[in-house]
Amino acid sequence: MEPVRLALIGAGDRGTGYARWALAHPDRARVVAVAEADPDRRERLAAAHGIAEQHRYPDWRELLAARPDADAVVIATQDSGHVEPALAAAAAGLHIMLEKPMAPTPADCVRVVDAVREAGVLLAVCHVLRYAPYTRMVKHLVDSGAIGEIVSVQHHEPVGFWHQAHSFVRGNWRRQDLSSFMLLAKSCHDLDWLQHIVGRDIAKVSSFGGLRHFRPEHRPEGAADRCLDCAVEPACPYSAKRLYGGRLAQGQHSWPLSVVTPVFTEEALLAALREGPYGRCVYACDNDVVDHQVVAMEFDGGASAVFTMNAFNTGGHRRTRLFGTRGELVCEGDDITVYDFVSGATTRHDPSTVGGADAAGGHGGGDAGLMDAFVAAVATGDAGHILSGPAQTLNSHLATFAAEQARLDGTVVTVQR
Repeated sequence: MEPVRLALIGAGDRGTGYARWALAHPDRARVVAVAEADPDRRERLAAAHGIAEQHRYPDWRELLAARPDADAVVIATQDSGHVEPALAAAAAGLHIMLEKPMAPTPADCVRVVDAVREAGVLLAVCHVLRYAPYTRMVKHLVDSGAIGEIVSVQHHEPVGFWHQAHSFVRGNWRRQDLSSFMLLAKSCHDLDWLQHIVGRDIAKVSSFGGLRHFRPEHRPEGAADRCLDCAVEPACPYSAKRLYGGRLAQGQHSWPLSVVTPVFTEEALLAALREGPYGRCVYACDNDVVDHQVVAMEFDGGASAVFTMNAFNTGGHRRTRLFGTRGELVCEGDDITVYDFVSGATTRHDPSTVGGADAAGGHGGGDAGLMDAFVAAVATGDAGHILSGPAQTLNSHLATFAAEQARLDGTVVTVQR
């Protein structure tokens, strides 16, 4: 069987990571074209994959207009740039792997789903948590009846104090008008994960939260606008100098350092922190997304769940407790235990999680699992390989929008198509 031919739209950190899977599996997939506005990123990606000069484009419109000899596209642009290339790719008959979120509005999410259905092409949204080994094991245990019927769930996403500062205070997802609200940008993964594990659509939601800490009024006395100029930087938990300089010193050249500078020298890092967005004081940025949020939800059939997202922790794996009619399941990514009400026995299960829980570690094996599934689906024409298809993803996305509406309005919102 010939390798699946992929066109990559967006050669940033996420797109490059997905493309790297093709380099590791040349018998199954290869990247044959790339569209990326940043010339340095475009040329690095093209060189790594041996993409011919005529198949390197500064804009996705040029790539699709050229009708590349590809079977599918991987769309890994910024959040606001997902809809139009997805619609155009569907119209061109190309299968689509689309970075989450699908779109910045409910109406645009529906447009994408309707377009792929009308075109008859495959859609895999990058809800990578569905593909992680620990998710596969939890889903297997739940579906096998290990805890009976799920009645309620507690699920916590520990964003991490440094990750919040990097991505959601200083970084690309700091402002709703530049990307989207926090629940959509970061935690649509989690509402989608809960829908997948419970196995029912989310029916109703309510939510509370806000931007509590990363505000100008919490700026320490004597703090400067940039960490490199700041007298109180050594005692600040959110020091950019410590966060990025420490990773450089340890030779950690992947995300998040790779977002700050493409050149991994002290001189280049200092220049980036002095001139770029990642060297700013977290109390002197233009951020407006929340740093803590709680979502309560009810599923079709009556099961309930509470999801908590907050910045003020060390990060790491999601932490979940599933309460069933005959047992309880506790999951912290690399450790899953089931307590049986009948026997009184506690059983430990090893999901053999690969890598870390965040993007730097491939989302615990989820990135690789998604690529494996999408390529298999395209190669065989069997959509069953894809766990994050149009119907499931649309419900979890619409539930995410409903939860933000509930937070802003102080109401309970019914999730509707």
